[in-house]
Amino acid sequence: MLPQRMRAHSTRPARPARTCTVIGAGRVGRALARWLVQNGWRIRAVVATSAASARAAVRVIGGGRPLDRIEPEVFNARLLLVAVPDRAVAALARALARRAPPSLQGRVVLHTSGVLSSRVLAPLAELGAAVGAFHPLHTFALDAKESLRGALFAIEGQPQAVRLARQLARSLGGIPVRISEGNRSLYHAAATMAAPHLLAVVEAAAEMFRRAGLNRRQAVSGALHLARQTLDNYERFGPHDAWTGPVARGDWPTIRRHLAALKRLPGGFRVAYRALTALERLVLGR
Repeated sequence: MLPQRMRAHSTRPARPARTCTVIGAGRVGRALARWLVQNGWRIRAVVATSAASARAAVRVIGGGRPLDRIEPEVFNARLLLVAVPDRAVAALARALARRAPPSLQGRVVLHTSGVLSSRVLAPLAELGAAVGAFHPLHTFALDAKESLRGALFAIEGQPQAVRLARQLARSLGGIPVRISEGNRSLYHAAATMAAPHLLAVVEAAAEMFRRAGLNRRQAVSGALHLARQTLDNYERFGPHDAWTGPVARGDWPTIRRHLAALKRLPGGFRVAYRALTALERLVLGR
């Protein structure tokens, strides 16, 4: 009978340098895997919570064997890309470790969470895998086909994993940046403010326009026009010259009128307006 180490070595399948298993068939996993395929990577397997989801993801990605469970084939790749919700990463890492071969030397495991560090993948690191975090600072629509060129990728982890994460980011046209374990929650809070919170503000503005007498189409058009113009000015001229509105002018009577009018809407609108006004004053130093 062969010793354990020799058995593991002799039965280890070949893992070409540009092979990947994707675990998670949501927007992020599908999009990243598709872009990897376009950059010369071979997708070995795509793991999802159901066979139907895995097959649908494979069709979008353009490669990989669809799986609805962790099978040995999952580990037959150099890179394991974990693209599941934040709340599921720790449990998935433990499940992968239970089903893994005796040694994961030579494999790299990257998760795509913005808030979690590589530490959450510790069960796989204990088996020899190089683990890291690889978060694209990008919004993914239902079937996003836009480029990742210029997007930041927040990376962190063990040296081998960080090296591969940097290579991946650059191959996708992105810019790798190091975000330490202690700063990932703050980093992700900033991303949340810049994307879903921004969307909440624009949608709230559209609803306020609608209640002021515009129809839905006019309300959305007006809110989007102002938001786009403001962001364009911010990019072109910087925050100081782009800033407009009553806080920038110190027009406190107008703000009091706004707050009085907002009493007609659900309480969250007035609370949000007060909070955003306070944030404006803080940023502007007023």
